[in-house]
Parts: sequence; C-alpha cells; structure tokens
Amino acid sequence: MALAFLFAGQGAQKVGMGKSLCEQSAAARALYDEAGQLLGWNLANVSFAGPEAELTQTKVCQPALFVHGLALVAALRELGKIPAGEPKFAIGLSLGEVTAYCAAGVFDFATGLRVVAERGRLMQQACEQTTGGMAAIIGEDRTKVAELCREFDIETANFNAPGQIVVSGEKSKVEAAVVGAKARGMKKVIPLVVAGAYHSRLMEPARAAFAVYLDGVTFSAPKFTVFTNTTGQAVSDPAAIKAALVRQVVSSVLWEDCTRSAAAAGATEFWELGPGGVLAGLARRTEKSWLVKSFAEFADVTAA
Repeated sequence: MALAFLFAGQGAQKVGMGKSLCEQSAAARALYDEAGQLLGWNLANVSFAGPEAELTQTKVCQPALFVHGLALVAALRELGKIPAGEPKFAIGLSLGEVTAYCAAGVFDFATGLRVVAERGRLMQQACEQTTGGMAAIIGEDRTKVAELCREFDIETANFNAPGQIVVSGEKSKVEAAVVGAKARGMKKVIPLVVAGAYHSRLMEPARAAFAVYLDGVTFSAPKFTVFTNTTGQAVSDPAAIKAALVRQVVSSVLWEDCTRSAAAAGATEFWELGPGGVLAGLARRTEKSWLVKSFAEFADVTAA
C-alpha cells in the first residue's frame, strides 16, 4: 500500500461534522479542545450545532475543516487504522493544503490552526471589500474555458477533474461569461453561491497580507510527499512551501493535476478526510480504477 490523504476544502463543511469523533475519540476531542482555547471561540459548538450561516463564513469554516481533517487522522491513528509508514502522500483542496502540510509535520497543530484562521479572516475581508462571483463549467476542456476567461476578463479558479472547471472574478463579469458560455454552446454552466471570487485577482489584498503574516512563521520539510495546488507537483523545500501557500490564494487550484501526480508517484489508495465525499467523487471522475475511501465521522474510522 502507498496511501495518499486527501483533505477537504471550503464548501465541504456541514453542521454536525466531527460530533461523533469528538464524542468517541479522545485524540480527536483533544484537538477540538485545544482549538477552542487557541481561537478564543467555541469551534466545536459551531461545527456540531451551527447555525449553518455562521459555519459557512470563510473565517469560521476554514479552521473548522482544518480541525475536522486532523481529528480524523488522530482518531484513525488512535485506533491503529493507519498502517506503519503511511501515508506516503497528501493533497489538500485550497485550504486543505494547509491541513496536508500540518499532517506532514511542516508545522504543529497550534501553528497550523493560527495560519488557517488568519487565511480565512483575510479572505473573508477580501470578499467583503469586493463583489465577486464564481461558476462551474461542466463537460468542457481547458482550452475552451481559457478562451472564455480571456474574453470576459475572469480567471480559472479550479481544475477539479476532467470536464469540471470553476471560473472566478468580478460578479458582473462572471454573469456575462455564463451567458456567453451558453451562447457558445457550453451546455452546463452553473453559477455558484459563494461569498466572493476565490482564487482570482480579487483575493490579492488577502494574498499580500498573508505573505506578511507567514513571513514570521517557521516551516519545516514535510515528513512525506505533499503536492501543491499551484503547480500540481510535489513541494518539499520550506521556503517553496511558504511561497506556494501565498500564491495559492490568487492562483488556480490544479486539483486534477495533484491527484494524477500522486498516482504517478505511486499512490495506490486515496483516503478522503473530510465531510461530504466530494473529493472521492472527483477522484473517481478523474480515474475510475483508483481505490478511494471517504472518512467523515467516527463510524467511518471504526469501519476502516
């Protein structure tokens, strides 16, 4: 076995996530307790009971998903469900990349939580200062979507799987692009309900401030291979990891490239650690032969 962990990104959150982990795993509960103390607000309460409107806020859901992903790892390790020497690889979708680096020992839990909390705060601030939008384009290739983006002055935010691309930019331009895409014969173009234009130049204020913040944070080399969203390739030098995390705020998430790189490097099994099963679906859409499992709650951990 050569195991790859997949960590969820914003949008995967759901009220109730992690509740059974906290109730039935001492290792997971310790992380939720530490998170509440470090953040100064009750992350467990918002994760388990909502309200959904609060959990959905960028500054809340990013740390909530970070803690949930690592709580799943902690519970799996506590029960001896992760084989010795595993995982060999990790990938995280957008904010999940921070979770992947933390799991790989680039920084400790407390540092990672502070990093993701600041990232979420800065991105929410950028959302509130701009009027951004996003849309999913299904069933089209990258070249056609790139042409559409050039024409309407928007950007590609996510390459999630073959034929699943998300575009991002000023709301009025994204709306015009949706109309333009349909006029070009693109059959499935879906405007997304989002707080802002993630992974576009509208996030530049967040990127600049995040760079300053990370300048004072110490990074170590990862203990196993982590792939960065910015290139789809492995990254191991601490300075390169830091630069990738900063650039990732405004650059495309090359998720399909990351998963293909992990498979090419020898990953034989993918474990999704997060709510919703979204990443497992994207992996199966990319390559049906991949062995993929999803872990969201304690029952999934015990069944591993």
